[in-house]
Amino acid sequence: MTFEHSISEEDGIQTVYFKGQLIERTQSVDLVADVVKLLEQKQLKFIFDLTDLRYMNSSGLNVLINLLTKARREGGEVVIANVNSKIRELLIITKLTSMFTVTDSHEVAVAKLK
Repeated sequence: MTFEHSISEEDGIQTVYFKGQLIERTQSVDLVADVVKLLEQKQLKFIFDLTDLRYMNSSGLNVLINLLTKARREGGEVVIANVNSKIRELLIITKLTSMFTVTDSHEVAVAKLK
């Protein structure tokens, strides 16, 4: 399965929907470019919705860290929402839950960014 993403905006918050498997850095070139473009436009609040992300490995984690770093460098923030149990376990094991705000729903993520 490949990796895809889409982005929607509501009330100044960009929601990035992840779909498929994020296992190679090369899969994320368009995603990173899209987020950087939004940051250049001073869009600084992001929700990464992982509802349809089935699998992610260390390369995928590196992409998330890279995007969070880029957002924070510009004064922005990222909240991760709707994480399945396997990916949540990966975030916990790697202690990335201390770096990211992780929520169980899109609504909670929106509230954290307002």
